[in-house]
Amino acid sequence: MMFRSRIKWIALLVLILSVGSIVVHLSITKSSSVQLASYARDSLWQDFDSLLGGGAKDFRNKHLWRPVKSLETLQPYANPRNNYPAPGSKTNGFIYAKIFGGFDNIRSSICDLVTISRLLNATLIIPELQESLRSKGISKKFKSFSYLYDEEQFISFLKNDVVVAKALPESFKAARKRNEFPLFKPKTSASPNFYLEDVLPKLKKANVIGLIISEGGCLQSTLPASMLELQRLRCRVAFHALQLRSEIQVLGKKIVDRLRKSGQPFLAYHPGLVRDKLAYHGCAELFQDLHSELIQYRRAQMIKQKFISEELIVDSHVRRDKGLCPPMPEEVGILLKALGYSQKAIIYLAGSEMFGGQRVLIPLRAMFPNLVDRTSLCSTEELSELVGTETYLPENTFEMPPRKSDKQLKEEWNKAGTRPRPLPPPPDRPIYQHEKEGWYGWLTENDTEPTPSPMDLRNQAHRLLWDALDFVVSVEADVFFPGFNNDGSGLPDFSSLVMGQRLYERPSSRTYRPDRKAIQEFFNMTREDMYHPNRNWTFHVRKHLNSSLGESGLIRQSMLSKPRLFLSHPLPECSCRTSPLEESRQIRSDDGRLLYGGEDECPKWIKSAGVEKSKTDDGDQPDYEHDLLTEQSETEEEFAKSKVASAFDQDEEWDPND
Repeated sequence: MMFRSRIKWIALLVLILSVGSIVVHLSITKSSSVQLASYARDSLWQDFDSLLGGGAKDFRNKHLWRPVKSLETLQPYANPRNNYPAPGSKTNGFIYAKIFGGFDNIRSSICDLVTISRLLNATLIIPELQESLRSKGISKKFKSFSYLYDEEQFISFLKNDVVVAKALPESFKAARKRNEFPLFKPKTSASPNFYLEDVLPKLKKANVIGLIISEGGCLQSTLPASMLELQRLRCRVAFHALQLRSEIQVLGKKIVDRLRKSGQPFLAYHPGLVRDKLAYHGCAELFQDLHSELIQYRRAQMIKQKFISEELIVDSHVRRDKGLCPPMPEEVGILLKALGYSQKAIIYLAGSEMFGGQRVLIPLRAMFPNLVDRTSLCSTEELSELVGTETYLPENTFEMPPRKSDKQLKEEWNKAGTRPRPLPPPPDRPIYQHEKEGWYGWLTENDTEPTPSPMDLRNQAHRLLWDALDFVVSVEADVFFPGFNNDGSGLPDFSSLVMGQRLYERPSSRTYRPDRKAIQEFFNMTREDMYHPNRNWTFHVRKHLNSSLGESGLIRQSMLSKPRLFLSHPLPECSCRTSPLEESRQIRSDDGRLLYGGEDECPKWIKSAGVEKSKTDDGDQPDYEHDLLTEQSETEEEFAKSKVASAFDQDEEWDPND
């Protein structure tokens, strides 16, 4: 009896403990849910501080944000150097132009157009941007050019370079509508002799000519040494005359202020995942499913248009190893981790076109949660004000084909032929609305890409504004990392224009210029274990990327990028040095062209302004640079070695979750 009573007491004690444990767990769960709900409520996008995460004390590796010391002697200086008379009131005629393409094509084309007008001593009519003209229902507040740029600033700044008019004289407008004037479609490689020998005589004869520019430019990038002033004119157009309209600049500055509100610097990254670029180089296999089909379809179109003369099917992995495909966002995240950027680093995602959608950003967002873009930092009302008041257009809606009746199905079955017949195929899987959104919707129904709807054309015009907005933020960023600059197609690209603008305005700002071929070689070494590379791999990646910030990166960019797009590397024509560079450090190419170090010495007024600016910068220097002032004599390579050695004293491999 006593034994049974003990068992009962033990059972009762176990029951009491179990009930107590359940009560404790329920209370903990309730408390956790309340905290989680509170956390979600406090993390709304309107609160930019919580969105960007942490304060200035939360980020590490402060040397990653400081300027490049070796380039601080460079200063912007695009003023004419030699005898450069202002244009006379009498010119050889008028030039009007239609420009096709996106933001990067438009910017480069306008610079070439002004240069040609100066070369031919012609009056330039404000060019027409076809992406905004063809789009139906855009705001009537803006004309074609003024949709992006400030017309008055453009005209007034270039008054000493070319004569610019807003429209053709009334006496020529009717003749233009009847296409009575000569029309030219120049290529990006057109030489000055083409305009002087072929275009100028017809301009003098007809008094008006038209240009159709569809390849992002109409004049070769490198001009003869006797035309250095024309190269500087390109810089004055791109960096001074082409000012974005005030609404774009104001909203861009607001985004920059919101990014820096927490006290941290930020990095801008443009992936370069553009469908046309991917199709041109044959990078379809880097994607999956319908995205690969879309790239191949566009590549087939380019082959049919004779834009490219290669086969349709190519090995995308071989192309990637040659540096002809952009690194995926996941790979860029690993590079930034290898450099030492903290998980709390703020990364601004630039670019209106992201081929592959948000899916390709998942790994990068997992490594850097503070990945934001304009939609994260701007309200819908702010973006709507930038667009202006537009007429209503119905959304692109997909309608399911009418379902066949039972009678129709029976008739088709009876007409199908002699028996025995195979069983009819199973019914098609229903296509849902979310599968019809975006580029890939038409692939499930048609073999050909549909004609753009009015809403599609309007969205193309909106992309001009989004790219312009991202351009402002990328130029102002503390660090810029390009995804696909200098791709080799010969067409301008967003990243190259940003890099050129930053090199002109603030040469010492941290702008990475990686060699994609070398980067892919690094990844091929550790492809099976990308997230846990050894210390030797990390050291070599850091060495390559850090060296691309300085002289070696500029030399490589001068050799590869400048021959295709002058605005990507406006050195030495459009800059000067506060202290002259030794001749022993000047680098020349095989044809005698200066790749680095050919800048003129700055005039005294620039030197004095630079001294005052440096004093101001020293007094207002951010906290993240104070601890490195004693290391100015240390080279980037020595600094990287010391940091790598200290980082791996305790651990063989770095962990992206650290």
